[in-house]
Amino acid sequence: MSVVTVQLGQCGNQVGQELFDVVCTDVREGPRKTYSAASCERFFYQTTHGDLTARAVLIDMEPKVINQSMTKAAKSGRWKYGDTSHFSQKQGSGNNWANGYCVHGPRHREVVEELVRREVERCDRLSGFMAMMSVAGGTGSGVGTYVTQCLRDIYPKSFILNHLTWPYGTGEVIVQNYNSVLTLAHLYQLSDAILVHENDTVHRICSQLLKIKHISFSDVNRVIAHQLGSVLQPALTADSHGVYSRNPLGIDWQVRPPSGSERTRSVTGGSFNASVANLLVLRGKDVYSAETGGFEDPTLYTSWLSAEEAFNLWKSPVPFNKYEKSATLVSNSQALLKPLDNMVAKAWNMFASRAYIHQYVKFGISEEDFLDNFTSLEQVISSYSELC
Repeated sequence: MSVVTVQLGQCGNQVGQELFDVVCTDVREGPRKTYSAASCERFFYQTTHGDLTARAVLIDMEPKVINQSMTKAAKSGRWKYGDTSHFSQKQGSGNNWANGYCVHGPRHREVVEELVRREVERCDRLSGFMAMMSVAGGTGSGVGTYVTQCLRDIYPKSFILNHLTWPYGTGEVIVQNYNSVLTLAHLYQLSDAILVHENDTVHRICSQLLKIKHISFSDVNRVIAHQLGSVLQPALTADSHGVYSRNPLGIDWQVRPPSGSERTRSVTGGSFNASVANLLVLRGKDVYSAETGGFEDPTLYTSWLSAEEAFNLWKSPVPFNKYEKSATLVSNSQALLKPLDNMVAKAWNMFASRAYIHQYVKFGISEEDFLDNFTSLEQVISSYSELC
């Protein structure tokens, strides 16, 4: 099954290009025919000339980054983007979510939907969509949210995964907290799964683990792409019967609490970071003998869900990206509570002083809209805070 990736804004296009490069490098490593075939079906198609072409649509309101991404892919000599799978304009969204969502998105809806439709029709079997974007700027967050809404309307039964890059806490854009609140509140209602990478966390990986002295956005993007690839590449699941799962979005991301009468199990003692669900992906040597019992400890999870239901394990004996062994954890937990709470608090402080509100009102986002979005995220924060 295939995934159509939609790269949105500067960040989404740069991370997306790195991801396809990581995946392409991985599938070309050594004799791994079945694994490589499953991966290529998922992320690429072949042209009549035999060129490996990404199943992707590139969208930005400025052409520079798209041109750079397409050039880098073509120069690799290993894969490329489709010649007509991109759309850009000459004027950006000015780091304003409302400009992207209320103006650029609706204005260019038809051409974007047509680009996506073409990619979907190239798939023998569509697994779903992955929208890659930042939450801080204008195009990635605003247009990205609008495009996600369009995908939900047109493909109501398809799985939509939003990959979000979370801005540095010190600030990249003066209104990044407004843009983040508006993006997250909308996507919470639209998306089937939201996968988040925090720039601050990835920056620490570059500094402390990779020992990079002068860290660039390219370094950060490569780490993000590497971690994403390690999750999305083919793996053996509990019900795949020894065949590589061709559906990278196949985990049941919908967690539903049981009825009140079923909530009988209690956990003694608090947990540092309670989880609703964890997915562990093991790749390479010794995956079948690895001890994973620690992830099934009931104290890691909320009391109304058993560890058996909350924990999933995927394996592949094929090494990922030249690593002899690798493990990747995708966690639906309280880990994002602190950055989310900080972001909402900063945005609220700005809103309370009416800072920059007029910049959003002029494009059609009212103060009532802001309040609704704040309320939505406060409910999310409250729900995760009460996990026990």
